[in-house]
This record gives sequence, structure tokens and C-alpha cells, in this order.
Amino acid sequence: MVNLNEIKQEPIINYPTFWEYKVILKSHILAKEIFEELLVQREYKYQHSHSSKNGKYQSYLLSVFVNSKKDRLDIFERLKAKAQFVL
Repeated sequence: MVNLNEIKQEPIINYPTFWEYKVILKSHILAKEIFEELLVQREYKYQHSHSSKNGKYQSYLLSVFVNSKKDRLDIFERLKAKAQFVL
């Protein structure tokens, strides 16, 4: 039988580490400019992942060096403010 308390625990993440985000932007927005603006003085890399069927959205895989959980979540919030979706 599965112990539900064990399932609800947060995963153990060893910091610092590179964290992967999937960022979905409207097609007219330049990903490079957004990432440069938000990730000043950070080590990161990104690559185009997918285009929506109608060309309205572009998705990117973004890998960012983060120092802590707080750092990781702060970056997530800043990305959310600029992107359509962040996963």
C-alpha cells in the first residue's frame, strides 16, 4: 500500500543547480530580449522547443543556474510576469 504522506513530500533538490523551465511566449515577443532582461548576470541557456499549430505561440526550454529554492521560485515568478505560461 502507498503511504500518501510520502507522496506529498517535496523532492530533495541539491542546490546550486541548473533548473529547467518551459516558457511559452506569444510569437511576436523576442525570447532573447526577455531572458536577457530577467536573467542579468546569470548563467543560462535556452533553445526553441515548439511552435503552435497556428503560429501564435513559441515555446522555449530555458536552463538557469539557481542557488536556492527561493532563487528558483523568484525566477519563476519573474518569468510568469512576462510569459503566457511557465512550467
